[in-house]
Amino acid sequence: MGAALVPLLVSLLCLVSSALPAASAARAFFVFGDSLVDNGNNNYLLTTARADAPPYGIDFPTHQATGRFSNGLNIPDIISEHLGAEPALPYLSPELRGEKLLVGANFASAGVGILNDTGIQFVNIIRIGDQLQYFQEYQRKLRALVGPEQARQVVNQALVLITLGGNDFVNNYFVVPMSVRSRQYALPDYVRFIVSEYRKILLRLHELGARKVIVTGTGQLGCVPAELALHSQNGECAGELMRAVNLFNPQLVEMVRGLNRVLGADVFVTANTLRINFDYLNDPQRYGTCFAGFTNVQVACCGQGPYNGVGLCTAASNVCDNRDVFAFWDAFHPTERANRIIVGQFMHGDTDYMHPMNLSTILAMDREGL
Repeated sequence: MGAALVPLLVSLLCLVSSALPAASAARAFFVFGDSLVDNGNNNYLLTTARADAPPYGIDFPTHQATGRFSNGLNIPDIISEHLGAEPALPYLSPELRGEKLLVGANFASAGVGILNDTGIQFVNIIRIGDQLQYFQEYQRKLRALVGPEQARQVVNQALVLITLGGNDFVNNYFVVPMSVRSRQYALPDYVRFIVSEYRKILLRLHELGARKVIVTGTGQLGCVPAELALHSQNGECAGELMRAVNLFNPQLVEMVRGLNRVLGADVFVTANTLRINFDYLNDPQRYGTCFAGFTNVQVACCGQGPYNGVGLCTAASNVCDNRDVFAFWDAFHPTERANRIIVGQFMHGDTDYMHPMNLSTILAMDREGL
């Protein structure tokens, strides 16, 4: 094959793969966690942790703000594309009724963490215990719709995504100097504590019927624009937050592996989001196969102040023209383009990224009835 044809063929493959729906059987999808995966629950709450006004949603199909902390699609939306399904609705949406229940539900709420005291400054958010209670309530509605046996099958065969941990550092331990939790625990002890609390959450998910759960680690929290604006002189990441991340993620992986051993099955799959973040933030041109690589991995597309990392993304903020070349949409959250890279590794990454298997393997095993 001529070398000149290779870039053209690669580009064509990229276009084809983005245009075709996934060939997987319909399955429910449940989402738990924080603003990285919230798709609109906080719209229904009296809280400051919300993304229901422009310029959020500027690249969403409707070009309207939906409550997703993104310029466009977020991680659950893109996973739903791979499942060949419509996105699961926010649990608090009045549209989530009837046949829509069979698609699944998104219980996530911006600002929450593993601990109940995380995000208290946001006041009215759906803490993880409440998200799990809503999951029980959802199952009662599902049983009324399809009967107990089919409802059990829907839940057991569903894919579940849970994303927690980042706020327990950013909006708890490090939220202010000498925070309550930082006076209570040295950082290594705090990490052990929140990992042990996370284990209880995952066990409860299993008790409620979840059988295939993707558990994400935390990304490079010290490198987001908000933290660079606070702590960075020359673009270096915030050291203590990176220390926290490097303590948390390995302990999370070990906890999940131990939990799978206790359960006797690979119920929980860990996603190494730290490694994924590191790859595209430190080697942005690597992700130029289908499009141009990122040209800015430190400054947020939407914001103000140093690194566009000060305050909220609002209609009065600076907004970049080309979101595809920015890794960060606002002071904390990835652009849709970055979210697609993250989900791409969920789908196809090797065991350095997804352990013990990636999402493509999970779906293939389901199709083969394994």
